[in-house]
Amino acid sequence: MVGTIVIIVILLLAPIGILMSSTAFVAAFSAFLNRDVDITHKGSELLDLAETGMSVKPD
Repeated sequence: MVGTIVIIVILLLAPIGILMSSTAFVAAFSAFLNRDVDITHKGSELLDLAETGMSVKPD
């Protein structure tokens, strides 16, 4: 009976753990990717567009 409860708890918690770890991986990966893009496009108008989040600079 104890084994059944343990298996049920693992089956309920495993998807949550997988989703949480993948979320952390995506957050770290996007931070590194954003830093690389900022360094690569330093001084260009692409970086200005990325910082404002707009396709046209506000006046």
